[in-house]
Amino acid sequence: MPGRRRRRIPPLRRGVYLLPNLFTTAGLFTGFYSIIATLGHRYQLAAIMILVAQACDVLDGRIARLTRSASSFGEQYDSLADLVAFGVAPGILVYQWALVPWGRWGWLAATLYVTCGALRLARFNVQVGSVEKRHFVGLPIPAAADVIATTVLLFYYFGGAGAPNKRILMLLVIYAVAGFMVSEIRYFSFKEIRLHHRHPFQVLLGLILVIMLAIAAPQPVLFLGVLTYALSGPVVYLGRLLAGRRRLAARAGQTPGGRAGAVRSSTPTPPV
Repeated sequence: MPGRRRRRIPPLRRGVYLLPNLFTTAGLFTGFYSIIATLGHRYQLAAIMILVAQACDVLDGRIARLTRSASSFGEQYDSLADLVAFGVAPGILVYQWALVPWGRWGWLAATLYVTCGALRLARFNVQVGSVEKRHFVGLPIPAAADVIATTVLLFYYFGGAGAPNKRILMLLVIYAVAGFMVSEIRYFSFKEIRLHHRHPFQVLLGLILVIMLAIAAPQPVLFLGVLTYALSGPVVYLGRLLAGRRRLAARAGQTPGGRAGAVRSSTPTPPV
């Protein structure tokens, strides 16, 4: 109606939605710059740009949740940026740095990594709201990219960037992280960790120690942290699988002493 006033959206509210998308754009930019650095044979810089994109990816999600500015547009934009920064950029980096001598098998391995990363992102998008927030299904693509980036940086840290054994190692790494991404293995998401809540004093000491080690030797510390997370899913999965089999064996009387106990219990007690 002409007599009614239109409800105006506060300028701050309109601007808030820009914040997470700006960080997403920054992640996309650094991911693309990683590709440019790889094409210029600046592999260390390319790996660092992937880690910077990871920081931007963490911040855009945090900001969207804190400001309640999450949107469908932001989710789709974030997925596209992630595919470039954590799929295409690491794939090109690992191919140019280590897989070229493998010829056809090298670029097929890099293509497999990018494909599995795209499938991982697509599955994540369709499972939003239907999977518990405490866990991810499959290795997140940023973590897979971090494995590649930190491995490259670790080789440079120890002066072995030109070592021939990196070809075999990176081929195995590519197949491993590609498989982890499309697997059903669950990984801890860290979304329910509240830093503003009270925690034991030992937690603070542990964090301080980790920060000090990261400052002293960032490449090894980052590599060990990322590798620990990437392997945590399979280790926990195998542990639960073995524990489940032990429980089934115990119920079936297959544990040591279980069969003898079953025989003793089935023997009738002679009358006194």
